[in-house]
Amino acid sequence: MKVALLHFCFYEYTVQLANGLAAANVDLTLIHPQHLADDVQALLDPRIKVITFNKYRIRDPRNLSAMGELMRIIRKVQPDVLHVQETNDPWYDLTLLFNKMPALVTTIHDVFRHPGDKDNVFGSEYTRRIAFWRSQQIIVHANFLKGALVEEFEVPQQRVCVLPHGELGSLYKRLAKEDENAVREPFTLLFYGRIWPYKGLKYLVEAMPSIIEQIPQVKLIIAGEGENLQQYFPNGFDDKHYEMLGHYIKSEDVVGLFKRSSAVILPYIEASQSGVAPLAYALGTPVIASEIGGLAEMIYSEQDGLLVPPRDVTALADAIVRLLSDSELQNKLRSAALYRCQDDLNWLNIATQTIEIYRKAIYLKNSYR
Repeated sequence: MKVALLHFCFYEYTVQLANGLAAANVDLTLIHPQHLADDVQALLDPRIKVITFNKYRIRDPRNLSAMGELMRIIRKVQPDVLHVQETNDPWYDLTLLFNKMPALVTTIHDVFRHPGDKDNVFGSEYTRRIAFWRSQQIIVHANFLKGALVEEFEVPQQRVCVLPHGELGSLYKRLAKEDENAVREPFTLLFYGRIWPYKGLKYLVEAMPSIIEQIPQVKLIIAGEGENLQQYFPNGFDDKHYEMLGHYIKSEDVVGLFKRSSAVILPYIEASQSGVAPLAYALGTPVIASEIGGLAEMIYSEQDGLLVPPRDVTALADAIVRLLSDSELQNKLRSAALYRCQDDLNWLNIATQTIEIYRKAIYLKNSYR
């Protein structure tokens, strides 16, 4: 089977999937914008062919020629399947309207845009529906997202498949500093990722005084760019209990942050899916998260992580204190999470399931000729 895998973003996910597909003996060509080449090339299985094209900022009219170049590449490769990672790009979406495509599979990481996310691209809320309609198969990472596509966007149920978001720890271990020797700090919490309102940092900050009262040694690392962190601390903060890294975290530094921490906290108030949880799983850091959206499906509460009601500051504080006070519970969650990274979150297993989805897409494409 010949597959072309196209992505404009989500490069960590795409690299892991591509390597899994190559390990499953798929004849794979990876297509991406030139500016991603340096990040991706050294991480890929050598069997994967790579083709780049010039892509411009979203409002640049030269994107019209870029999409023409992209279509020439696809016609040259002649794949049985084109698998696209959600592009959030109106130029690509509109290209689908005017070109004949091979069997099309699209992975939708976020069916709905997150509230307060300032990265939304103007117009993409409307044009992305074209990809929903043109795809023979759509992959999402949670059953509730499948329900949303079926009920709100009227995508036929048989065209939507649910696959887990694979672990990312093995990738970040390859990117880590060679001298990385972080030691697990017994009372350190980590909030990691883009800082937008839907991530619920507000509720974790509100929980901290109760946690500090019960565990005076606790420290919270806040790592990521996005909102101005000062709004969460109008009266300042104590360096003893908070470590602020309010900037982009380099890939080489990610493993050290997770390995330092005793728990990763995801107090989201909305979540379609999360790459942070499977990253934490693979790096042996227990997860406490809101029981909402894709997180509620991905995390098996009391087995490989802990779930709490969203916006419930007391429940969040209690879960954190419980976990930090119980090394046996930490070891239990860590072991179960690491096991899942060899099972349903393993990329070869995900690739094998993805190949079956490709076969469905080809069948549906041929059925409607």
